[in-house]
Amino acid sequence: MSQIGHNGGPSVQPGVAWRAHCWRAARARLLPTLPIEVVRLRVKRARDLGLDYRTYASVRAATGHDLIAFLFSSNALRLTRGQTVLPQDRIEKLDAMNCTRIALAVAPLSPQAIIVNPQIDAAHPAPFALAKFAEARAVIRVALGKVPGDRVLLVGDMALERDWCAAGRLAGYLPAERFFPNP
Repeated sequence: MSQIGHNGGPSVQPGVAWRAHCWRAARARLLPTLPIEVVRLRVKRARDLGLDYRTYASVRAATGHDLIAFLFSSNALRLTRGQTVLPQDRIEKLDAMNCTRIALAVAPLSPQAIIVNPQIDAAHPAPFALAKFAEARAVIRVALGKVPGDRVLLVGDMALERDWCAAGRLAGYLPAERFFPNP
């Protein structure tokens, strides 16, 4: 039953289309329009890091910071106990990077076996695959040293390594096949 004064017409509540329009307008006002010089500098920085611009921009937008280091699992680097020299495609990609490159040695590989590669700046043991969250965080913090976690991108090759990103409060996770596109 309608209330007094109601003519039975459509509701005056805004509809889905109106809410979508309001959302798009508010989002457009929120996002800054970057000067072309800033965009050019960010494209160059993405290239210096070995990332495509879309990945770099999304990490930068999520954290609000530039990336200053990468954390690589030994799996992503294709290093094993029998293979401690980086494959050629990894060497070329790491040589082109202009930032700190830290490796996490997944057992049974030792950090000493990885650090012999001049493309790696530091190597540390990786968290145990089934380690508790706090233990993984402690191991990753030791590996990062004074580098803030939100300025480090993790490149991994296994599903369990994705959890290290949350444990270390890192800027993000990038699968190895996306960072090193050529097998």
